[in-house]
Amino acid sequence: MSQSLSNILLHLVFSTKHRQRWIDEAIEEELFSYIAGTCRGIGCPSHKGAADDHIHIACSLSRTISVATLLEEIKVASSIWIKKKGPRYAGFAWQSGYGAFSIGQSQLDDLRRYIGNQREHHRQESFQDEFRRLCEKYQVALDERYAWD
Repeated sequence: MSQSLSNILLHLVFSTKHRQRWIDEAIEEELFSYIAGTCRGIGCPSHKGAADDHIHIACSLSRTISVATLLEEIKVASSIWIKKKGPRYAGFAWQSGYGAFSIGQSQLDDLRRYIGNQREHHRQESFQDEFRRLCEKYQVALDERYAWD
């Protein structure tokens, strides 16, 4: 076959450093748009994003980029962008780690709804409990000694 094709869908999750509540509703939509543009620019269109002290992104993975490079690009670009939003955001940082989980095409609409309901969802469940549950759901071993920087 001379053409290379792929459809790899990811659920990406990462938090702000020490889960500080940097991502307020005042910048949330603009941040999502910026991250969507970053993803598009590296060939990984995003489908949805949500945040508070963390962010969820549903995106397609380009066949020419690694997951680690995708996350690095998103974090570096968005961190620089947020810090330019004013003095209040000067100390902003993302945590160093992330969760990257593969999903099937048939799961994408459910994931979009889940991500879109994050503010309501987190009135009931902390980020840490959510991340533990996601790791269990996706059958990823979580070592909590290294998860919460």
